[in-house]
Formats: sequence, structure tokens, C-alpha cells
Amino acid sequence: MSAATGLDRTAVMPAPTDLGPDEVLLRPILKSGPGFYWLAAILAALGFGGLGAWVYQLYFGLGVTGLNWPVFWGVYITNFVFFIGISHAGTLISAILRLCHAEWRRPITRAAEVITVMVLFFGAGSVIVDLGRPDRALNVILHGQIRSPLIWDVVSISTYLTGSVIYLFLPLIPDIAILRDRLPHRRIYRWLALGWQGTERQKHILEKAIAVMAVIIVPIAVSVHTVVSWVFAMTIQPMWHSTIFGPYFVVGAIFSGIAALIVAMALIRRFYHLEDYLKDVSFNNLGLLLLVMSLLWLYFTFAEYLTTYRGGEPIHMAVFYTKISGSYAVPFWSMVVACFVIPVALLSNRKTRTVKGCVVASLFVLVGMYLERYTIVVPTLSKPRLPIEVIGYSPTWVEWSLTISFFSLFILLYLLFTKFFPIISIWEIQEGREKSIAEVTERIQGYLPANRFQERGGEGAVTTAR
Repeated sequence: MSAATGLDRTAVMPAPTDLGPDEVLLRPILKSGPGFYWLAAILAALGFGGLGAWVYQLYFGLGVTGLNWPVFWGVYITNFVFFIGISHAGTLISAILRLCHAEWRRPITRAAEVITVMVLFFGAGSVIVDLGRPDRALNVILHGQIRSPLIWDVVSISTYLTGSVIYLFLPLIPDIAILRDRLPHRRIYRWLALGWQGTERQKHILEKAIAVMAVIIVPIAVSVHTVVSWVFAMTIQPMWHSTIFGPYFVVGAIFSGIAALIVAMALIRRFYHLEDYLKDVSFNNLGLLLLVMSLLWLYFTFAEYLTTYRGGEPIHMAVFYTKISGSYAVPFWSMVVACFVIPVALLSNRKTRTVKGCVVASLFVLVGMYLERYTIVVPTLSKPRLPIEVIGYSPTWVEWSLTISFFSLFILLYLLFTKFFPIISIWEIQEGREKSIAEVTERIQGYLPANRFQERGGEGAVTTAR
């Protein structure tokens, strides 16, 4: 038994063509209805519409956006922090559940890991579109200084993307082999299967590789959003220069990542009719995790704003009151309602912690976390330390078009993944199903005291007891 993954090396890998009831997991790949193509076309149109807005921005310059001095970061950097946060849905949640031997995680791990890989591209892309001269992004690599948090950001995100791709690909190999045998005319599966035959040696190597990556990816994921927070905290801007920003951003990232995973699972369950795999217990467990993260988010938010209020520094208080009762009060209090009031009300009650209740709470959390990123970025820049004429910030149609484009393209890539690969791991489901009752009984007996009656024999034990 692998210590990190809990996989049984003695289990026999099923024949690739004998899937039994799990044949339904190949249905989206083998056959797609017209609804799939209509949805893909709409998402592609929205995506290319944003591309047109970006070309317009490149031609006329950043003046077509609402960005100005001193508000040089706006919706684009809000998108960057938001997308990087959602990426924690995959590798972090999946790795922790795998290391904890949580059996209920088997149907959801791949759905989570795909979110991580796909969304990281749009997080990095948000920084590119924020530049007036995208070609100068190479200067960060060619002429960067190791003392700059921007370099730390580039290194951490690149490492995270590489590790996430590997962590997604490794558990895919046995399922790719199934597709290779089922669809021999598609050579891509033959190449990606890497000669997988399901031998004991191959399974042992795969188990070890997955276990190693599960251990490695957790600190990498934590470090990524910590470094993202340092891009803000290493400045002396009011309400950014805070030691709590690292854990505050990590908690927010896990919070929004769980919410994104719940929404993705609900959509997969609904459109691919996978109710037998994505069961209510998975939503209930993730709903409980979301509830815990909502409480943690409130704790960190309260600590951050209480410290600022008690400090009473004028420049910090200017930003503080802008959020509490000023021009940014509406997004701030909407954030509180969406991230705390509604999720706690729905998820703390077992009767409302249903699939629908978890999805509703998750949608509010995603909106609330986007507002949180916005209220971190914009109010501070609109109230700089140096006294200047007040300049407001209002995103233009160009910024919103690119934002809609990024969300649409992310959903499109996720949709296309389900067309080419099983979104639920077939081999992990089958392996979990094949675990015998004897194995479960043996594991339970390892936790409980020995039964002396059975060890001594029924009659002898009765005599001794008398």
C-alpha cells in the first residue's frame, strides 16, 4: 500500500475495453450532441470578441481603458489575482485529499486539477493585457532583478504551472491507454499513453510518481499566492503594506478554489448525467470545507481591518473609510454578504447544504471574492500617499470585453478537455470499487483494540471471565 496515495499495488488493472458500468464516462468523448457544439461556438465567439478588443487597445493604447495615474492597476490585475486564486481548486485540494486517503475524492480530483492548469494561463494573460507594450514583458526575464517581487511571481507561477501539468498528466495515463485501445485511429492517445499496459511495475512507478508530486505540489501552491500577495505587501501603499497579506491571500485562494470546483462539478453532473459518480456526499463534504473557509476568511478580514482601524494612521484611514462608507462601500459590503452571510446561512444547515444550496453558495463566493480582489486593488491606488487631485477609476468596455473573453475561453478549454479526456478518472473509480471488504475490515481492526474473546476462543474466554 502506497503511504501517500493509498493505492493497492496488488489490484489488477481491468482490461481497457471492459469498462462495465463506467462506459458512461466515455460518452462525452465518443459522442457529442449538438448542444456541445453550440455552446463551444458561443464561447469561442465571446473569446474572439475579447481578442478584437485587445487589438483595439494595442492600436490606440491604454487610453481606451479606465486606467490612469495613479490607478494603473484595475480590472486586469483584479482578474490576475482572482484567476491565480481559483487555480488552488486543483492541485492543493486534490493533493491534500489524496494524502489524507479521502476515498470520496476519487470522482472529483481530475475536475479540480483541470481547473488549475487551464486557469493559470488566463491569470498570466491578465498581466500581459495590462501592459501597453506586451513585448516588454520579456524584460522581466531578460533584465529582471532577483530583489523584485515581480521576478518571484514569474518564477513561482512558472513552477506551479509546470508542476500542475505533471500532476494532471500522471493520473491521466491509464485512462489515455483506455482511449488508445478504444480509439486506435487517434494517434495522439498512443503517444500520450507512453506505452502503458497496466503491469505491476508500471503501476508501482505511477503510484510513487503521483505520491511524490502530491507532496511537492502543496508547498508550491501555498507559495504561489503568498508571492502574489507580496507584489502588493512589499510596497508602502496604504492597506497593502501588511504582514497578514500572505496567509490572507492563501485563505482567499482556497476559498474561491473550492467554490469554483463545486460549480464545475455541478455543471459536469448536470450536462453529462453523472449523478451516480458525483454524489451528494461529495457536495456535502465540499460544502463543509467551504463553510470552514468562509469562517477563516471572515477572521482574516476582520483582523486586517481591525488592525488598520486601531492603528489610526491618516493615510490608511483614508482608504479604510473609502471602503467602509465611501465610494467603494457598495462592493465592500456586497463582498461581506456574498463571502460570509449567504454561504454560512446556506451551508451551516444540513437541510440547505444540498447540491443546489452548495452551488448557490459557491456562486456568491465567486462573486464576493472577485469583489474582494477589486476592493484590494483599486481603493488603495485611488488614495496614494502623495496628495494629488482625486482621480476616479471606471472600467471601460475594453476591459470588460477582455474579462468576459477570459472567462469564456477558460470555460471553452475546460469543455474541450471533457471532449478528449475523461473528466472523472476511470481507473481510480474502478480501483476504489475493487477494494474488498476484507481490506476495509483489516484497516478498521488496526485502529481498534484486539478482541480477546476471539483470540482465546469462546469457551476459554467465558471461563476466564467468570
